[in-house]
Amino acid sequence: MGQAQPLNRFSIFHRGLAKGQAYEAWREGICRGFCRLDVGPAEADYIDCHNEFVLLHSVAIAMPRGNSARFARTRDLLDDGCDDIVLISATRGTVHVTQGSKTIDLNAGQMCMAEMNVVGAVDLNKTGGFTTTRFPRRLLLQVAPSAEMQLARPLGHDRALSAMIERYTALCKELAGELDPLGQKTAMQHLTDLVGHFVETTGPKKLVGPRDISVARLDLVKAGILKNLERNDLTIEAVANANGLTKRQAQRMFASSGTTFTDFVLEQRLLLSRRLLLHESARHRKISDIAFTAGFNDLSYFHRSFKKRFGFTPSDIQIG
Repeated sequence: MGQAQPLNRFSIFHRGLAKGQAYEAWREGICRGFCRLDVGPAEADYIDCHNEFVLLHSVAIAMPRGNSARFARTRDLLDDGCDDIVLISATRGTVHVTQGSKTIDLNAGQMCMAEMNVVGAVDLNKTGGFTTTRFPRRLLLQVAPSAEMQLARPLGHDRALSAMIERYTALCKELAGELDPLGQKTAMQHLTDLVGHFVETTGPKKLVGPRDISVARLDLVKAGILKNLERNDLTIEAVANANGLTKRQAQRMFASSGTTFTDFVLEQRLLLSRRLLLHESARHRKISDIAFTAGFNDLSYFHRSFKKRFGFTPSDIQIG
């Protein structure tokens, strides 16, 4: 058993027989401490599971990895009164989910919703893996009033939107440790909006929720840009194609946030170059090298833009 911490991101794991002090401590920590689930083996009599958790305000994301663990909402646990709704997303193979007397088989890329006030289970094994996102019922119903009609069944086949949910969940996992409380709440709301929109468009009626998913989509677009600031071919066309958008759609998304693609990229490159210049290692680097690392291929333009943005030149702040 082992644990690592930031406040809103931690992990816990167990590898070995489903008995003994280490197992019972892991089981109790998972069951009572956070998941409100009982945990046993999915295969044979051993556990092989490493579970990462991310807390975003009132939403909890769990990412189990391994070959043998059964997470079960048992009858005796129902007394805790938890009625959260859980989105289960199959990430590999086939995942078996039970809710009461129902069994739902999910293939990789499919999702279903389960509820915590019903006996049920989901298996992690050699042939099937998944992630879960647990929402307070009232929170999800605010953006997806028909969510309770979609429980315990595979959700629709909008691969673009389900892939977007997967990407945004991964982004939340990546950035969770760096978000302040307001950032956590904002990310939680964006993720809830995405899932709510997906649920509403899955049912027999195609409803439009009170919020637009464009904010969350723009977050994903910006995250992709930040990972590729050094690329000289970082154009709005390339970014739009990578996110399944037209150039015009991408332009409108940036305009709705009060900026343009060009201005956003320039601002992020300038901020990156300033961070690099302030870093202790910068004393051993040429300013031109830092500029290229931040994505500038025109040094004159870099110097002019930097001074205009910050009021001083790169050499004024370089350590050393």
